[in-house]
Amino acid sequence: MLLACGGSGASAAAAPLEIPLIKQGNDQSSLFVHLPLPDKRNGVAVIICPGGGYARVSMGDEGHDVARWFNEHGVTGIVLKYRLPGKNGNPPTVVLDDAKAAIRQVRAHAEEWGIDPHHVGIMGFSAGGHVAVMAGTHYDADTRPDFTILIYPVISVGQYGFPGCNAAILGSHPDPEQVKFYSGELNVTKDTPPTFLAHAENDASVSVRNSLDFYQALLQAKVPAEMHIYEVGGHGLKGGHGYGIGGVSRIISSTWNARLLDWMTQRGLLKPDHQP
Repeated sequence: MLLACGGSGASAAAAPLEIPLIKQGNDQSSLFVHLPLPDKRNGVAVIICPGGGYARVSMGDEGHDVARWFNEHGVTGIVLKYRLPGKNGNPPTVVLDDAKAAIRQVRAHAEEWGIDPHHVGIMGFSAGGHVAVMAGTHYDADTRPDFTILIYPVISVGQYGFPGCNAAILGSHPDPEQVKFYSGELNVTKDTPPTFLAHAENDASVSVRNSLDFYQALLQAKVPAEMHIYEVGGHGLKGGHGYGIGGVSRIISSTWNARLLDWMTQRGLLKPDHQP
C-alpha cells in the first residue's frame, strides 16, 4: 500500500502574511502566517521551525508545506524564518530570541487571526527542533508554548548533538554552562509544555538519543509526552525520500503526521475526525 504523507493544501485561504520580527544588521527574522479558510479555523496555531543544520532554513518542505497541511485541519500554520547562530555575526541567543518573539507576535494577533492564545504550540524539524526546544525550556511568562512538537529533532549540543549545530551554538571552545543551557534534556521542569516526538532509530544525521534523552527527562518531570521511535526511516522519517510533510513513502515512519493528529485530538486540540 502506498502511504501518502501530505495533502494538496488546497484549503489554504490565501498567500501567507509576512510579519517581520527582529532585525540586526542585514539579518532579519520573519513569520509567514498561513491562515485556514475562516469557516475551518479551530483556534489552534502552530509555529513551525524548519531544519537546515543551522546552515540554512528549509522553508519549503519543512515550512510552508507543513503550514498548508495544518490548514487542511483548521490549524493556523506559521513558519518561522529564524536567524542562524554563527552567521552574519549572530550570537547563539538569536534562536531563542526569535522563538520568543514569534510566540509574542502570534498571541498579540490572536483575535485578528482567529487563534485561541492558549492554544499556541511550537514545532521543529531537525535543527528547527532545537529552536522549538529552546522555546519550550527557556520561556518567560508570556512566551511559554502550550505544546511542543519535535520531529527528528536536534535537542542536545552535547555528546549526541548534530556537529553543525554544536559548532554554530558553541563555537570552537565549548563552555560547560553553555552546553547545559542549550541542551534541552538538561532543562526540563514540571512546567515544560506537553510534547510529541517522532524519530527513527537509524537516523544517521541526528542521533535518536536526542529524543530518547528528552523523553526520559519529561517522564522524570511528569510532563505529558508521547514518543514514536521507528526502527527505520532515517533522517526525515521517509527512508531517504524527503523531509517534512510532502512526498510519499512506503515505510511506516512516514505516517508520523497521522500519529500527530491523533495526539492533538487526544489533547483536545482537534475534533475526533481530525476535521475543524
